[in-house]
Amino acid sequence: MTQPASQGVASAGAPADAAPERAGAAASVPRFTPSFDMTTPPRGDQRPAADPAVRIDGVTKRFGAGPTVLDRVSLDVAPGEFVCLLGASGCGKSTLLNLIAGLDKPTSGTITTPGEGSAVMFQESALMPWLSARRNVELALRLRGVPRRQRGEQALALLDTVNLTEAADRRPHELSGGMRQRVALARALAQDRPVLLMDEPFAALDAITRDLLHEELERTWRRTGRTIVFVTHNVREAARLGQRIVLLSSRPGRVAGEWRVGKTEGRRIESPEVAALSVEITDRLREEISRNAA
Repeated sequence: MTQPASQGVASAGAPADAAPERAGAAASVPRFTPSFDMTTPPRGDQRPAADPAVRIDGVTKRFGAGPTVLDRVSLDVAPGEFVCLLGASGCGKSTLLNLIAGLDKPTSGTITTPGEGSAVMFQESALMPWLSARRNVELALRLRGVPRRQRGEQALALLDTVNLTEAADRRPHELSGGMRQRVALARALAQDRPVLLMDEPFAALDAITRDLLHEELERTWRRTGRTIVFVTHNVREAARLGQRIVLLSSRPGRVAGEWRVGKTEGRRIESPEVAALSVEITDRLREEISRNAA
């Protein structure tokens, strides 16, 4: 799907090597099977060359007569790749994510995404408060056209993917913030789109909960093979999660730096390699902020 400047394509958004099976009742829950082809990353995170899942070609964005928010941004995201978009507040990260989702149109340039579209997960879980966790996921399945007799089983399988089957019948007010975000992730996966766009989904959570959700997200990514574009202003979070970290300069947003991580398995927020990469990225980010201030 190509989105030129004159044509936006809206896509709905409500809003990773396979993990070992867990013992106990949850292991009997049927595994969710997507309807489209998905390639799980080989060990060592090395993928064969393939056409990009997302192609951003010379994209510029202005809002009316205001200043330029994004300036000639070009970026390819490979199928199954986990890319973190990083930058200071106001640099255009969320704007770029909205353009990829088809929620807005570029002023110039083109964005090409899969025909099945993308799912979007925002900072707020936005769950229906009167529905249980399972029913919230079933709602996304219903909107996708899944027959009623299949929704319950698929919803439980998706909640199992995010390690939350034990909370299937609880309503949002009975869940912690981290659990609500896991339900939101299951709901996004229920849309069965090849690309998952995440706009600072863990920003409002405490550090320990955020770290646990990093592990859940990585495990889910390796299990499902989704292409993920993850927006954050947290340097450590980007260094912890991303196979590739793309730094956007302050306005106008341009690609100011890029880092590739050769092996992402086994990383934790406190890992020495994450700390070293964070220092390097932070130094570059400070340069960009200082240049913009001058």
